Amino acid sequence: MTTISRRLLVSALVLSAALSAGLSPAMAQAPARAAVAVAAEAPPTQRAKNVILFLADAGGVSTLNAASLMAYGEPLQLHIQQWPHLGLSETSAVDQFVSDSANGMSSIMTGVKTRNGVISQSPSAVRGRSDGAPTKTLLEYAEERGLRTGVISSQSIADATPAATYAHANDRGKWGEIFPQAFSPRFGDGVDVMFGVGRQKIGEQLAAVGSSFDALSRAHDRPIYARLEEAPASNGRPVVVADAMDVHAATLRALDLLEGAPEGYFLMVEWDAHTDDVRRGLQNVVDFDKLIEAVQARVDLNDTLLLFTADHSFGVQVDGGRRGEVLLEGYDAWKSAPGDGKLVRLDRVLVNRTHTAEEVPALAVGAGAERVRGYFPNTRLFEVMMAAWGWEADAASGD
Repeated sequence: MTTISRRLLVSALVLSAALSAGLSPAMAQAPARAAVAVAAEAPPTQRAKNVILFLADAGGVSTLNAASLMAYGEPLQLHIQQWPHLGLSETSAVDQFVSDSANGMSSIMTGVKTRNGVISQSPSAVRGRSDGAPTKTLLEYAEERGLRTGVISSQSIADATPAATYAHANDRGKWGEIFPQAFSPRFGDGVDVMFGVGRQKIGEQLAAVGSSFDALSRAHDRPIYARLEEAPASNGRPVVVADAMDVHAATLRALDLLEGAPEGYFLMVEWDAHTDDVRRGLQNVVDFDKLIEAVQARVDLNDTLLLFTADHSFGVQVDGGRRGEVLLEGYDAWKSAPGDGKLVRLDRVLVNRTHTAEEVPALAVGAGAERVRGYFPNTRLFEVMMAAWGWEADAASGD
Protein backbone atom coordinates (compact mmCIF):
# COMPACT_ATOMS: atom_id res chain seq x y z
CA MET A 1 0.00 0.00 0.00
CA THR A 2 1.38 3.41 -0.95
CA THR A 3 1.82 6.23 1.57
CA ILE A 4 -1.03 8.20 -0.02
CA SER A 5 -3.33 5.16 0.06
CA ARG A 6 -2.49 4.56 3.71
CA ARG A 7 -3.28 8.17 4.60
CA LEU A 8 -6.61 8.05 2.78
CA LEU A 9 -7.56 4.79 4.49
CA VAL A 10 -6.68 6.14 7.93
CA SER A 11 -8.65 9.31 7.26
CA ALA A 12 -11.72 7.42 6.05
CA LEU A 13 -11.75 5.07 9.04
CA VAL A 14 -11.38 7.87 11.59
CA LEU A 15 -13.97 10.07 9.86
CA SER A 16 -16.46 7.20 9.73
CA ALA A 17 -16.00 6.49 13.43
CA ALA A 18 -16.39 10.16 14.34
CA LEU A 19 -19.60 10.53 12.33
CA SER A 20 -20.98 7.35 13.88
CA ALA A 21 -20.33 8.88 17.29
CA GLY A 22 -22.67 11.75 16.43
CA LEU A 23 -20.15 14.51 15.66
CA SER A 24 -21.03 17.11 13.03
CA PRO A 25 -19.14 16.81 9.72
CA ALA A 26 -17.00 19.86 10.57
CA MET A 27 -16.12 18.55 14.02
CA ALA A 28 -15.49 15.05 12.65
CA GLN A 29 -12.90 16.38 10.19
CA ALA A 30 -10.47 17.42 12.94
CA PRO A 31 -9.64 13.90 14.27
CA ALA A 32 -9.56 12.57 10.71
CA ARG A 33 -7.07 15.20 9.60
CA ALA A 34 -5.00 14.68 12.74
CA ALA A 35 -4.82 10.96 12.00
CA VAL A 36 -3.58 11.69 8.48
CA ALA A 37 -0.87 13.96 9.91
CA VAL A 38 0.28 11.22 12.29
CA ALA A 39 0.28 8.66 9.47
CA ALA A 40 2.45 11.01 7.41
CA GLU A 41 5.09 11.32 10.12
CA ALA A 42 8.72 10.51 9.44
CA PRO A 43 10.54 7.95 11.59
CA PRO A 44 11.80 9.59 14.82
CA THR A 45 15.46 9.12 13.95
CA GLN A 46 15.25 10.52 10.42
CA ARG A 47 17.65 13.38 9.76
CA ALA A 48 16.39 16.40 7.85
CA LYS A 49 17.82 17.58 4.56
CA ASN A 50 15.55 20.62 4.44
CA VAL A 51 13.98 22.87 7.08
CA ILE A 52 11.09 25.27 6.49
CA LEU A 53 10.21 27.70 9.27
CA PHE A 54 6.77 29.32 9.08
CA LEU A 55 6.62 32.42 11.28
CA ALA A 56 3.24 34.02 12.02
CA ASP A 57 4.15 37.44 13.36
CA ALA A 58 2.02 37.82 16.53
CA GLY A 59 0.31 34.48 15.90
CA GLY A 60 -0.35 33.30 19.45
CA VAL A 61 -2.62 30.49 20.65
CA SER A 62 -5.67 32.75 20.90
CA THR A 63 -5.06 34.04 17.38
CA LEU A 64 -5.08 30.51 15.91
CA ASN A 65 -8.24 29.70 17.83
CA ALA A 66 -10.01 32.83 16.59
CA ALA A 67 -8.86 32.26 13.00
CA SER A 68 -10.34 28.76 13.00
CA LEU A 69 -13.62 30.01 14.46
CA MET A 70 -13.87 32.88 12.00
CA ALA A 71 -13.11 30.82 8.89
CA TYR A 72 -14.76 27.50 9.70
CA GLY A 73 -17.17 28.10 12.55
CA GLU A 74 -15.41 25.48 14.67
CA PRO A 75 -12.18 25.25 16.68
CA LEU A 76 -9.25 23.09 15.56
CA GLN A 77 -9.98 23.36 11.85
CA LEU A 78 -6.67 24.86 10.71
CA HIS A 79 -4.32 22.50 8.92
CA ILE A 80 -1.46 23.21 11.32
CA GLN A 81 -3.71 22.35 14.27
CA GLN A 82 -3.63 18.75 13.05
CA TRP A 83 0.15 18.44 13.26
CA PRO A 84 1.17 15.78 15.78
CA HIS A 85 4.02 17.55 17.56
CA LEU A 86 3.44 20.71 19.58
CA GLY A 87 4.81 22.74 22.42
CA LEU A 88 4.57 26.19 23.95
CA SER A 89 7.41 28.60 23.31
CA GLU A 90 8.24 31.34 25.81
CA THR A 91 9.24 34.59 24.09
CA SER A 92 10.55 37.09 26.66
CA ALA A 93 13.59 39.31 26.13
CA VAL A 94 16.50 39.27 28.58
CA ASP A 95 15.13 42.27 30.44
CA GLN A 96 11.39 42.43 29.60
CA PHE A 97 8.52 39.97 29.79
CA VAL A 98 6.91 41.17 26.55
CA SER A 99 8.93 40.66 23.37
CA ASP A 100 9.02 42.46 20.09
CA SER A 101 9.78 40.77 16.77
CA ALA A 102 13.48 41.63 16.88
CA ASN A 103 14.24 39.74 20.08
CA GLY A 104 11.63 37.09 19.36
CA MET A 105 12.99 36.12 15.96
CA SER A 106 16.64 36.61 16.92
CA SER A 107 16.14 34.12 19.76
CA ILE A 108 14.67 31.54 17.38
CA MET A 109 17.34 32.08 14.74
CA THR A 110 20.41 32.17 16.99
CA GLY A 111 19.53 30.33 20.19
CA VAL A 112 20.42 33.46 22.19
CA LYS A 113 17.88 35.78 23.78
CA THR A 114 18.66 39.45 23.44
CA ARG A 115 16.98 42.84 23.94
CA ASN A 116 13.91 44.21 22.21
CA GLY A 117 14.86 46.14 19.12
CA VAL A 118 18.16 44.27 18.64
CA ILE A 119 18.76 42.06 15.58
CA SER A 120 20.84 38.88 16.13
CA GLN A 121 23.34 40.40 18.52
CA SER A 122 24.20 39.41 22.06
CA PRO A 123 22.37 41.08 24.98
CA SER A 124 25.34 43.36 25.60
CA ALA A 125 24.00 45.46 22.72
CA VAL A 126 22.37 48.76 23.63
CA ARG A 127 19.61 49.57 21.19
CA GLY A 128 20.58 52.35 18.83
CA ARG A 129 23.81 53.08 20.69
CA SER A 130 26.28 50.19 20.71
CA ASP A 131 26.68 46.74 19.20
CA GLY A 132 26.80 43.41 20.94
CA ALA A 133 28.65 40.46 19.47
CA PRO A 134 26.94 39.11 16.33
CA THR A 135 25.14 35.86 17.12
CA LYS A 136 25.34 33.30 14.31
CA THR A 137 22.00 32.63 12.69
CA LEU A 138 20.53 29.38 11.48
CA LEU A 139 20.62 30.74 7.93
CA GLU A 140 24.33 31.48 8.34
CA TYR A 141 24.95 27.91 9.52
CA ALA A 142 23.07 26.68 6.45
CA GLU A 143 25.06 28.93 4.14
CA GLU A 144 28.33 27.80 5.73
CA ARG A 145 27.44 24.18 4.98
CA GLY A 146 26.52 24.80 1.37
CA LEU A 147 22.72 24.69 1.63
CA ARG A 148 20.55 27.00 -0.41
CA THR A 149 18.52 29.54 1.55
CA GLY A 150 15.40 31.63 1.17
CA VAL A 151 13.63 34.40 3.08
CA ILE A 152 10.03 35.36 2.23
CA SER A 153 7.95 37.97 4.05
CA SER A 154 4.67 39.80 3.78
CA GLN A 155 6.48 42.63 5.57
CA SER A 156 9.54 44.70 4.77
CA ILE A 157 12.41 42.38 3.93
CA ALA A 158 14.58 44.59 6.17
CA ASP A 159 12.20 44.55 9.13
CA ALA A 160 12.87 42.62 12.32
CA THR A 161 11.66 39.12 11.49
CA PRO A 162 13.34 38.58 8.10
CA ALA A 163 16.34 40.69 9.12
CA ALA A 164 17.10 38.39 12.05
CA THR A 165 17.83 35.58 9.59
CA TYR A 166 20.63 37.33 7.68
CA ALA A 167 21.68 40.54 9.49
CA HIS A 168 23.10 41.87 12.76
CA ALA A 169 22.20 45.34 14.06
CA ASN A 170 21.75 47.15 17.36
CA ASP A 171 18.51 48.74 16.14
CA ARG A 172 15.80 47.10 14.04
CA GLY A 173 14.97 50.45 12.51
CA LYS A 174 18.29 50.81 10.68
CA TRP A 175 17.01 49.39 7.40
CA GLY A 176 19.66 51.21 5.39
CA GLU A 177 22.33 49.27 7.28
CA ILE A 178 20.42 46.01 7.58
CA PHE A 179 19.39 45.34 3.98
CA PRO A 180 22.90 45.60 2.42
CA GLN A 181 24.11 42.84 4.75
CA ALA A 182 22.21 40.37 2.57
CA PHE A 183 24.75 41.16 -0.16
CA SER A 184 27.86 40.98 2.07
CA PRO A 185 27.31 37.76 4.04
CA ARG A 186 29.57 36.51 6.79
CA PHE A 187 29.12 32.92 5.56
CA GLY A 188 28.56 31.39 2.15
CA ASP A 189 27.17 33.53 -0.64
CA GLY A 190 24.23 34.91 1.35
CA VAL A 191 20.49 34.50 0.99
CA ASP A 192 19.73 32.85 -2.34
CA VAL A 193 16.07 33.84 -2.64
CA MET A 194 14.68 37.03 -1.05
CA PHE A 195 11.08 38.14 -1.58
CA GLY A 196 9.54 40.88 0.53
CA VAL A 197 8.17 44.41 0.63
CA GLY A 198 9.27 47.78 1.98
CA ARG A 199 10.72 49.19 -1.25
CA GLN A 200 10.01 52.86 -0.60
CA LYS A 201 11.27 53.01 2.99
CA ILE A 202 14.30 50.82 2.36
CA GLY A 203 15.13 52.99 -0.65
CA GLU A 204 14.87 56.14 1.46
CA GLN A 205 17.13 54.72 4.15
CA LEU A 206 19.65 53.49 1.60
CA ALA A 207 19.79 57.02 0.18
CA ALA A 208 20.37 58.40 3.68
CA VAL A 209 23.55 56.30 3.99
CA GLY A 210 24.71 57.12 0.46
CA SER A 211 23.53 54.01 -1.33
CA SER A 212 20.61 52.79 -3.46
CA PHE A 213 19.07 49.66 -4.93
CA ASP A 214 20.89 50.33 -8.19
CA ALA A 215 24.22 50.81 -6.44
CA LEU A 216 23.84 47.54 -4.55
CA SER A 217 22.82 45.74 -7.74
CA ARG A 218 25.85 47.01 -9.65
CA ALA A 219 28.30 46.34 -6.83
CA HIS A 220 27.18 42.75 -6.41
CA ASP A 221 26.03 42.00 -9.95
CA ARG A 222 22.60 41.05 -8.62
CA PRO A 223 19.40 42.74 -9.80
CA ILE A 224 16.87 43.87 -7.18
CA TYR A 225 13.47 43.59 -8.81
CA ALA A 226 10.46 45.73 -7.89
CA ARG A 227 7.85 43.04 -8.59
CA LEU A 228 7.83 39.25 -8.32
CA GLU A 229 6.73 39.02 -11.94
CA GLU A 230 9.83 40.93 -13.08
CA ALA A 231 12.25 38.26 -11.82
CA PRO A 232 12.99 35.97 -14.80
CA ALA A 233 12.80 32.21 -14.42
CA SER A 234 16.43 32.06 -15.50
CA ASN A 235 17.56 33.89 -12.35
CA GLY A 236 18.28 31.23 -9.76
CA ARG A 237 19.02 33.75 -6.99
CA PRO A 238 16.35 36.44 -7.33
CA VAL A 239 15.87 39.38 -4.97
CA VAL A 240 12.50 41.13 -5.03
CA VAL A 241 11.76 44.18 -2.88
CA ALA A 242 8.25 45.24 -3.79
CA ASP A 243 5.45 47.47 -2.57
CA ALA A 244 3.18 44.43 -2.05
CA MET A 245 3.83 40.70 -2.02
CA ASP A 246 1.72 37.65 -2.82
CA VAL A 247 3.26 35.42 -0.14
CA HIS A 248 1.59 32.29 -1.48
CA ALA A 249 2.98 32.76 -4.98
CA ALA A 250 6.35 33.89 -3.64
CA THR A 251 6.74 30.83 -1.43
CA LEU A 252 5.88 28.37 -4.20
CA ARG A 253 8.30 30.22 -6.50
CA ALA A 254 10.99 29.91 -3.84
CA LEU A 255 10.35 26.17 -3.53
CA ASP A 256 10.76 25.82 -7.29
CA LEU A 257 14.21 27.37 -6.93
CA LEU A 258 15.34 25.64 -3.73
CA GLU A 259 13.99 22.11 -3.82
CA GLY A 260 16.61 20.82 -6.25
CA ALA A 261 19.51 21.87 -3.99
CA PRO A 262 21.81 18.84 -3.63
CA GLU A 263 22.77 19.66 -0.03
CA GLY A 264 19.27 20.76 0.97
CA TYR A 265 17.80 24.13 1.86
CA PHE A 266 16.54 26.40 4.61
CA LEU A 267 13.46 28.53 3.95
CA MET A 268 11.83 31.04 6.29
CA VAL A 269 8.35 32.35 5.46
CA GLU A 270 6.77 35.15 7.50
CA TRP A 271 3.16 36.26 7.28
CA ASP A 272 1.83 39.06 9.46
CA ALA A 273 -0.79 37.91 12.02
CA HIS A 274 -1.20 41.07 14.09
CA THR A 275 -4.88 41.57 14.86
CA ASP A 276 -4.93 45.36 15.25
CA ASP A 277 -7.46 44.99 12.46
CA VAL A 278 -8.92 41.71 13.64
CA ARG A 279 -10.55 40.57 10.40
CA ARG A 280 -7.46 41.25 8.34
CA GLY A 281 -5.14 39.60 10.88
CA LEU A 282 -7.25 36.46 11.24
CA GLN A 283 -7.68 36.16 7.47
CA ASN A 284 -3.90 36.35 7.12
CA VAL A 285 -3.65 33.37 9.46
CA VAL A 286 -6.22 31.41 7.44
CA ASP A 287 -4.39 32.21 4.19
CA PHE A 288 -1.05 31.31 5.75
CA ASP A 289 -2.47 27.99 6.91
CA LYS A 290 -3.65 27.20 3.37
CA LEU A 291 -0.19 28.02 2.06
CA ILE A 292 1.40 25.71 4.64
CA GLU A 293 -0.94 22.91 3.59
CA ALA A 294 0.09 23.43 -0.04
CA VAL A 295 3.78 23.37 0.91
CA GLN A 296 3.35 20.19 2.93
CA ALA A 297 1.77 18.50 -0.08
CA ARG A 298 4.90 19.28 -2.12
CA VAL A 299 7.66 18.20 0.24
CA ASP A 300 8.84 14.82 1.47
CA LEU A 301 8.37 14.67 5.24
CA ASN A 302 10.96 11.93 5.44
CA ASP A 303 13.68 14.51 4.81
CA THR A 304 11.98 17.85 5.51
CA LEU A 305 11.08 19.47 8.83
CA LEU A 306 8.13 21.87 8.82
CA LEU A 307 7.96 24.12 11.88
CA PHE A 308 5.33 26.74 12.66
CA THR A 309 5.62 29.29 15.45
CA ALA A 310 5.31 32.98 16.35
CA ASP A 311 7.82 35.57 17.54
CA HIS A 312 5.43 36.86 20.22
CA SER A 313 1.76 36.79 21.13
CA PHE A 314 -0.95 39.44 20.81
CA GLY A 315 -3.99 40.54 22.79
CA VAL A 316 -6.90 39.00 20.88
CA GLN A 317 -9.54 37.10 22.86
CA VAL A 318 -12.76 35.31 21.94
CA ASP A 319 -14.99 35.94 24.97
CA GLY A 320 -18.41 34.95 23.66
CA GLY A 321 -20.38 33.36 20.86
CA ARG A 322 -22.30 30.23 19.93
CA ARG A 323 -22.01 27.79 17.06
CA GLY A 324 -23.73 29.18 13.99
CA GLU A 325 -23.12 32.82 14.93
CA VAL A 326 -20.79 35.19 13.07
CA LEU A 327 -17.65 35.52 15.18
CA LEU A 328 -16.80 39.09 14.19
CA GLU A 329 -20.25 40.58 14.69
CA GLY A 330 -19.78 44.33 15.14
CA TYR A 331 -16.62 44.54 13.04
CA ASP A 332 -18.11 46.71 10.28
CA ALA A 333 -19.50 49.18 12.82
CA TRP A 334 -16.11 49.39 14.55
CA LYS A 335 -14.30 49.80 11.24
CA SER A 336 -16.49 52.72 10.17
CA ALA A 337 -16.48 54.48 13.54
CA PRO A 338 -14.11 57.40 14.20
CA GLY A 339 -11.16 56.97 16.50
CA ASP A 340 -8.36 54.45 16.78
CA GLY A 341 -8.29 53.32 20.40
CA LYS A 342 -6.11 50.67 21.96
CA LEU A 343 -9.09 48.43 22.80
CA VAL A 344 -11.42 46.99 20.16
CA ARG A 345 -14.72 45.75 21.59
CA LEU A 346 -16.77 43.59 19.21
CA ASP A 347 -19.78 41.55 20.28
CA ARG A 348 -17.82 38.32 20.78
CA VAL A 349 -14.19 39.36 20.46
CA LEU A 350 -12.00 41.70 22.49
CA VAL A 351 -8.73 42.98 21.09
CA ASN A 352 -6.12 44.66 23.24
CA ARG A 353 -3.99 46.04 20.43
CA THR A 354 -0.59 45.24 21.89
CA HIS A 355 1.97 42.47 22.17
CA THR A 356 1.50 40.13 25.13
CA ALA A 357 3.77 37.89 27.18
CA GLU A 358 2.11 34.47 27.15
CA GLU A 359 3.74 31.54 25.38
CA VAL A 360 3.08 30.95 21.68
CA PRO A 361 2.46 27.70 19.82
CA ALA A 362 5.25 25.69 18.25
CA LEU A 363 3.86 23.05 15.87
CA ALA A 364 5.87 20.61 13.80
CA VAL A 365 5.69 17.73 11.38
CA GLY A 366 8.33 15.82 9.43
CA ALA A 367 11.97 14.90 10.03
CA GLY A 368 13.00 15.87 13.57
CA ALA A 369 9.55 17.13 14.57
CA GLU A 370 9.39 14.86 17.62
CA ARG A 371 11.76 17.24 19.43
CA VAL A 372 8.98 19.84 19.70
CA ARG A 373 7.19 19.11 22.96
CA GLY A 374 6.42 20.68 26.33
CA TYR A 375 7.07 24.20 27.54
CA PHE A 376 10.41 25.72 26.54
CA PRO A 377 12.16 29.04 25.84
CA ASN A 378 12.02 30.07 22.20
CA THR A 379 15.77 29.51 21.93
CA ARG A 380 14.96 25.79 22.02
CA LEU A 381 13.56 26.05 18.48
CA PHE A 382 17.04 26.94 17.21
CA GLU A 383 18.26 23.73 18.82
CA VAL A 384 15.40 21.74 17.31
CA MET A 385 16.24 22.87 13.79
CA MET A 386 19.99 22.38 14.26
CA ALA A 387 19.41 18.90 15.67
CA ALA A 388 17.11 18.02 12.78
CA TRP A 389 20.08 18.54 10.47
CA GLY A 390 22.40 16.76 12.90
CA TRP A 391 24.46 19.90 13.49
CA GLU A 392 26.00 21.36 16.62
CA ALA A 393 26.29 25.08 17.30
CA ASP A 394 29.68 26.76 17.51
CA ALA A 395 31.12 27.45 20.94
CA ALA A 396 29.72 30.62 22.52
CA SER A 397 31.76 33.76 21.97
CA GLY A 398 31.70 34.67 25.66
CA ASP A 399 30.41 38.19 24.97
